[in-house]
Amino acid sequence: MDKLSGNNATVVNSSLDKWQFNERGSYQHLDPGELRVLVPAILGVICVLGVACNLTAMVILFSNAHKGKLSLINSLIFNLMFADGLVLAFTVPFRAASYSKASWSLGWVVCKTADWFFQSCMAAKSFTVAVMAKSCYRYVSNPTKQVSIHLGSILVVPFFIWLCACSVTIPHWLFAKLQRGIRGLVCVLAVPPEARDFMSVYVKAYPLGVYCAPLSFALIYFWRAYGQCQRRSSKSQNLRTQIRSRKLTLMLFSLTVAMAILWLPQWVVWVWERHLAEKDIGGARPFISPPPLLLTLCAQLLTFSLSLVNPLIVLSLSEEFREGYRGLWRRLTLRKQPPPKPKPGPHNPTTLKSPCPRPETSGQPREERSLQEVDTASLKDGIVLPDVEQFWNERETGSHTDENDPVPWEHQNKEEKK
Repeated sequence: MDKLSGNNATVVNSSLDKWQFNERGSYQHLDPGELRVLVPAILGVICVLGVACNLTAMVILFSNAHKGKLSLINSLIFNLMFADGLVLAFTVPFRAASYSKASWSLGWVVCKTADWFFQSCMAAKSFTVAVMAKSCYRYVSNPTKQVSIHLGSILVVPFFIWLCACSVTIPHWLFAKLQRGIRGLVCVLAVPPEARDFMSVYVKAYPLGVYCAPLSFALIYFWRAYGQCQRRSSKSQNLRTQIRSRKLTLMLFSLTVAMAILWLPQWVVWVWERHLAEKDIGGARPFISPPPLLLTLCAQLLTFSLSLVNPLIVLSLSEEFREGYRGLWRRLTLRKQPPPKPKPGPHNPTTLKSPCPRPETSGQPREERSLQEVDTASLKDGIVLPDVEQFWNERETGSHTDENDPVPWEHQNKEEKK
């Protein structure tokens, strides 16, 4: 809202002009002219790179959905990238423009909606991560379950997320106004006397409902989902699904941790400023100074950089996104698709030779034990050998024939018992 903090809770005449560095002895070594150039430049770099990365991620997700890979988790990732794109496209440019001038020159409409729009996007991202954690846990708990989901059902979830996000941030729009400051107009959050009791409750409940509760909920469910991946047996008939579940959980967990870390300094500044505003309303002389300028700057830059970090995490940790990125790059550069690599099969079997063969253990055949070792190694490396997957599929479903039965003695024992 105001020049650097962007959301300073200002009541009546308690507006703080952050550009008056010479009035604070601790900031005399800072040059306002340099900051008016440096901060918009950093925001411009974040904006350009972030928009490019988010557009790439959204194009890949849209292409996967067009190919039939439609899922709730992918739609939530798309919603997260969409919110990041909105922040970078409509919030960062206006914030950079306001930082480059000594007074507010963007008009009443931008002042009224800028901080509300930014807070709504951040709240939508937080709620999206919470819903994503619950969906990831349900998927990891039973990855082999086939769930048919329609496009209408997928669109309902982001709709309610944005509805809740835009509703809880209404006070940022309701109380935003332009005031005459020392160096011109300043966009502030001016709370009228009749709404002070409401705002005193709101400033305490808002951080809990938008930051603490959703991210704590997400971290708990991602931790449970990761534990579920670790407890699953290596003899699962869908080894590829198990590895995919583990990688998906790690990627979404990284998104949650990044949001919790990079957004935390902004909340420290937010609570700090609101606490000072409440002291000013009560007429008491505050015993603490305003938040340091460098802390305020770093908090906002870290918050905006989150919209750049999120797509980088998705593009780096997801094999599906990396393949989609390579395909998109080939289309843009008009390169031909590379020929598929030969897969190991009956004509080119994949074997695992051990220099020191282990002695057979009682009750466990050699072939089953060797395939189990290959199975465990493949899970650790993130690679599933087709021969191993075929063996366990036939082993557990009983679809193998008598001529190609790798363990005929087990079936002979079962027949003798019958």
